[in-house]
Amino acid sequence: MNSAKMLKPKVSIVGAGNVGMRYVYSLMLANLARSIVIVDIDKKRLEGEVMDLASCMPFVSPVDIMAGDYSDLKDSDIVVITAGAKQKPGQSRLELARQNVEIYKTIIPKITQYAKDAIFLVVTNPVDVLSYAAYKISQKPWQEVIGSGTVLDSARLRLLLSRHCNVDARNVHAYILGEHGDSEFPVWSRAMIGGVLFKDYCPMCEDKCGDVKNTLSNIFGEVKNFAYNVIERKGETSYGVGLALTRITSAVLKDENSILPVSSFVDNYYDVGDVYISVPAIVDKRGIKNLLKLKLEGEEIANLKTSAKLIKEVIKSSGL
Repeated sequence: MNSAKMLKPKVSIVGAGNVGMRYVYSLMLANLARSIVIVDIDKKRLEGEVMDLASCMPFVSPVDIMAGDYSDLKDSDIVVITAGAKQKPGQSRLELARQNVEIYKTIIPKITQYAKDAIFLVVTNPVDVLSYAAYKISQKPWQEVIGSGTVLDSARLRLLLSRHCNVDARNVHAYILGEHGDSEFPVWSRAMIGGVLFKDYCPMCEDKCGDVKNTLSNIFGEVKNFAYNVIERKGETSYGVGLALTRITSAVLKDENSILPVSSFVDNYYDVGDVYISVPAIVDKRGIKNLLKLKLEGEEIANLKTSAKLIKEVIKSSGL
C-alpha cells in the first residue's frame, strides 16, 4: 500500500447477510474507509441495504457506499468475505464445510481476478477450513489471507473474566486459541489482569472464588456456548462479529502491528502444520507480519494439536 492509497482506503465486502451488513455499519461509524463496495447475489436486497445506509450519511464522516459487482472490487485494500451457506438444523459441520468450499471455488477466483493485491479477510464458517480454502484457491501468499479466527471468542472471554473479577475488560489479557468452534481452548497459563498472571492475581483478590479451577472452567463453558445461546434466542449472531471484523480491518488499514488471535496458516507451530488455526499474530498492512509462539503448557499444547487434527480432517474431507 502506498501513502496515496492509505489516505483513501477501499474496503470491499462479498456477502450482504446480517454479518456483512453489521460489519459495514460498524466500519462506517469507525471512519476507516472512504470507499465501501458490497457484492451479493441478491442484488435487490443489497440495493435496499445501501439505500438504508445512505440515510446515515449526514451523521458520519464522508464515505461512498455502493452495491457493486466483482469488477468493482478493483483497487481494494482489503476484501472481507462473509458469503456462504448458513448451517441448517440437522446439518453436520462437514456438510456445511463441503457446501461452502464449493461456493468458494466459484467466488474466490472472481475476487482474485479483480483484487489480487488486496488482503483477504475470511469470515465464512467453518472459518479455519474456509480460510485454508481461500489460501489454496487464490494461490496468494498465506500472510495475505486471514481468518477472523477467535478474535471474538477471546473478546467474550475477556468480557466474562472482567465481570467476574470486577475489572475493566480492557485490562484483561487472555486468549482463546485453536479452532473457531467446539475444540477451541483457553490459554489460562498466559492469562493476565493488569500484567499479573491469573495464578498470582487470584490469591490477592479480595473476592475469594473458592475453587479457582472450577470457576475458570465454568467461565470458559459460558464462552464456548455464548454463540449457541444467542442463536437460540434470536437466530444468529452478528453485532460482535461486525466489531471484531472492524478491529481486524483497523489493524490492516492503519498498519497497527496489532496482536490478534486470527486464523493463520501455521507450519511447525508446536509440530502443527499445513492448517489454518487461531494463534496470536502481528497484523499490519501486509496482513500477517509474524506469528507469536506463546509458551504453552502441556495440556494446552495437546489441545492445540487436537484442534488442528479436527480442522485438517474436515479440510481433507472437503476435497481440498
